[in-house]
Amino acid sequence: MIAARPAPRAPAPRHDAARLSAFSPEAAAVLNELRHVALRCRAAARTDLFDACAVLSQTPNVARAAYAEVLMKSLAQALGASPVLHRPNVAEVSFDEAWLLRTIAAAQADDRSSFLFLIRSRVPHTARRNLGFLILSLSERFSQI
Repeated sequence: MIAARPAPRAPAPRHDAARLSAFSPEAAAVLNELRHVALRCRAAARTDLFDACAVLSQTPNVARAAYAEVLMKSLAQALGASPVLHRPNVAEVSFDEAWLLRTIAAAQADDRSSFLFLIRSRVPHTARRNLGFLILSLSERFSQI
């Protein structure tokens, strides 16, 4: 009897790190603020994406820090894996950070097609609405990037 060989596995997709200089200075400032928030959230309890959005949506004057904190606490749940986030002021930008910046920029530019493409490319259907709400709300509170 001849044993079948397993098919060769395709190499995992490689995401080359971008440089912060590829983004606008405003985007760099947004990313650094989100990196600071992520560092503060590392030791904090994870926030359930659905519960957090329910609380925030009823409080229209919540500061951008609250939206940023909820986003960073629930991003791993929404993506299904812990995002790669560098320390503040690091020149390298991870794939996850670049995706987040591009999603915020698409929301700010009111580029619905790009925003939906970015959300749908990484976020499961069950989390899209809430993560989209967080990113849209956060994008309204930052200057244009």
